[in-house]
Amino acid sequence: MKKFSRCRGQSFLEYAMLLVVVTIAIMAMFPYMRRAVNSRLKHIQMEMNEWRR
Repeated sequence: MKKFSRCRGQSFLEYAMLLVVVTIAIMAMFPYMRRAVNSRLKHIQMEMNEWRR
């Protein structure tokens, strides 16, 4: 029974570490995603302004 309990704790630790790594990756990507979205919105705004003329 002790082996099962240890394996279960190890599995929980692995999932926790995976969650931390994914969270850090998303936080690192956020400035680049924001820049890309802002660029796309600006491009759409420019197209809309040209269409109105």
